[in-house]
Amino acid sequence: MSNANLANAASHSDSFGEFGNHSSGHTTAQVGALSLAALGVVYGDIATSPLYAINEIFLGHGGLAIDPFQVRGAISLVLWAITLLIAVKYLLFVLRADNDGQGGVFALYGLLSKHKRSGQQYLLFFLMIAAGMLFGDGIITPAISVLSAVEGLRVATPALDSLIIPITIGILTGLFCIQRHGTAKVGRVFGPIVAVWLVTIAALGIRYILRSPEILAALNPLYGLQLLASLRLGQVLLLLGGVMLVITGGEALYADLGHFGISPIRTSWFWLVYPCLVLNYLGQGGFLLSGDPIQGNNIFFSMVPGVLLYPIIALATAATIIASQALISGAFSLTKQAMGLGLFPRVHTVHTHEAHEGQIYIRFINWALYVGCVVLVISFGSSSALASAYGLAVSYDMVTTSLAMIAVARLYWGWKPQWALGLFGAIGLVDLCFFAANSTKFFQGGFVPVMIGL
Repeated sequence: MSNANLANAASHSDSFGEFGNHSSGHTTAQVGALSLAALGVVYGDIATSPLYAINEIFLGHGGLAIDPFQVRGAISLVLWAITLLIAVKYLLFVLRADNDGQGGVFALYGLLSKHKRSGQQYLLFFLMIAAGMLFGDGIITPAISVLSAVEGLRVATPALDSLIIPITIGILTGLFCIQRHGTAKVGRVFGPIVAVWLVTIAALGIRYILRSPEILAALNPLYGLQLLASLRLGQVLLLLGGVMLVITGGEALYADLGHFGISPIRTSWFWLVYPCLVLNYLGQGGFLLSGDPIQGNNIFFSMVPGVLLYPIIALATAATIIASQALISGAFSLTKQAMGLGLFPRVHTVHTHEAHEGQIYIRFINWALYVGCVVLVISFGSSSALASAYGLAVSYDMVTTSLAMIAVARLYWGWKPQWALGLFGAIGLVDLCFFAANSTKFFQGGFVPVMIGL
């Protein structure tokens, strides 16, 4: 299709402007089934962020005081980070930039490589590095997710401490073994669990919103901006490093586009994931304002009524194991696209769904990720040590995606330069702030995804 025809197709699409409209052939029932599967595959990572993100901001490296001003400001930053960078940037705009139904940074690379413009080769190079970093993140995410879940044994039964690493490796082995059954079958198992998890955390949040309704003021973005203005630069970087944890998983969302299509991914987000996350983060802020004691230095589990504590710990463990799925399936999609662009050697690819060609399994990538995960678990030994390696790759990927979207909007959607630069340039500046904050983690473990990316 010529450039003019592509631009014309984009301008005449629906209000979301889906390029290939590759999900339009699905019936309502199929979209519903894919939306449920997408919960487990696409959103497992971002849906489990409430377990540790607010904790990191107030009790971890963020170091904020638990007072009304800082609580409202921090929760405001969290809400507007997921709204601006996930709901607006990725769900409404970036998902439109599919390349023959595929998403991810290689989809952007494929779209832009068709045009020869001054400076374009530099952007393509940065996109290649971003794709490599996403592979690095695909190794870190399963390792930290599963390890953080199994470490709960240390709290419940300290005598089992020596078994944490072997149990983690055992769970990772099982997780990578089931990948050959295909994204749809994995999603059918994982999706309902994540749905129950999201409804549960929303209910926990509502409980404390009703107890401390003043937290609803955090919906005003001015509180977040006022908090940033009141802090020193070093404090701002630490705070943003914590806020970054609520949006990890956004880059995998785009990479998993080929597995489900636009409509199911959007349906899952706007009907369930987004409202449940907002309610829980508001609820965690309400809990901090309520003055209730924080048990075991853990904000999230302190919100849980005692009678429900063990069932929710079990549910959280299942959800955090599932959280690794988005990056695994995203790595399969990236590899397929890289082969199509001549950037990766040909490896055997298995199509796991008769009606959706984007659902694939690549044995070599699956077991390469598995080996990388096991090496990280053994070498780092704890989720807190691995956390220092987390976030840098994601933030770099997000910055590069925003820059590429300026070119995509101009070349394919026919946007005027001021509109493309105004929207994606502004979002890119926000991404850049998060990247700067996470760059401070380089020598603490952030070098791992960077080295893989290079």
